[in-house]
Amino acid sequence: MPINKVFYRFLLLAFSLNLVGCVTGDSAPDDYIRDDTPDAIPANEPLSRYGNMPSYTVRGKTYHVLKSSNGFTQKGIASWYGTKFHGRKTSSGEPYNMYAMTAAHKTLPLPTYVEVTHTGNGRKVILKVNDRGPFHEGRVIDLSYAAARKLGISATGTGPVSLRVINTSALDLKTSEVVLPEEINTGGKIHVQVAAMGSESAAEKMAGNLRDKKIPSVRVHVIENDGKKLYRVRIGPIPNVDLAYQVINELNEIGLDKARVIVD
Repeated sequence: MPINKVFYRFLLLAFSLNLVGCVTGDSAPDDYIRDDTPDAIPANEPLSRYGNMPSYTVRGKTYHVLKSSNGFTQKGIASWYGTKFHGRKTSSGEPYNMYAMTAAHKTLPLPTYVEVTHTGNGRKVILKVNDRGPFHEGRVIDLSYAAARKLGISATGTGPVSLRVINTSALDLKTSEVVLPEEINTGGKIHVQVAAMGSESAAEKMAGNLRDKKIPSVRVHVIENDGKKLYRVRIGPIPNVDLAYQVINELNEIGLDKARVIVD
C-alpha cells in the first residue's frame, strides 16, 4: 500500500479514536466563573488542513462533511466539553481551549463561524467551529466550556439551541468598493461602533483616519447623557449582522480591536 494511503488511514483512525474518547470522564474547571467571554470574531479563513475529509466513520456511522456551509441552519440539543480535552488537538489541528468561544460539529467545514441561540432563554453566542462531534444521538453541537457558561447550559450539561452559519466571505474591505446602503432590514439599524469618546475632535480624527483607509459609511453620532455629550464613531448602517462581523474582522487587522456590533 502506498505510504500516503497508510498515513491517511493512520490519521483517520487516530482521529476517530479521539472522537470516541470525547464521551466520558469530562468536567468543568474549578476556578472559572466568567459568563462574559467575548464572542469569536468571524474571519474569512481557508479550510483547515485537517478535519475536512469528505467523510469519516465513528461507531459504525458515517458522516459526510459539507462542501459548503452557506445558508446552513439547524436545531437540536447542545452539549459541552471541558477539562479532559483542554490543550489537546482538535480535529482541525488547533489546540482545544475550553476558555475560548469554539465548538465541535459533525459535518460543517472546519473552520466555520456560527451563531448559536439558546431557544429556552434567548441567549446568543458567536463561535468558531474547529472540531468534530458530538456523537450522541440528537445532539447537534458540542460547545467549549466558556460558550456553555455564556449560553447558560454549563450546569445542566445540555440545552436546546438553534444555529445558523455566518457567511464570512460576504465582504472584504481591502478589496471591495461596496457602498453600504442606508435602508436595512427591520429589527433596528445595524452599525459597527469603533469607539465612543468624550472629545469631538478625537472622534472626528478617528473617523477621518477610517475614511482615509477607504472604509465606507463612517460617521460620528452624538448623544447626550446627564448633560454630557458622547461622540460615537460608527460604520453603517450595515445590511445584516454577517457583514457587520466581517467589518469587525477587518478593523481588528488594522489594530482597532474594541469595535462591536450595535443594533438600535
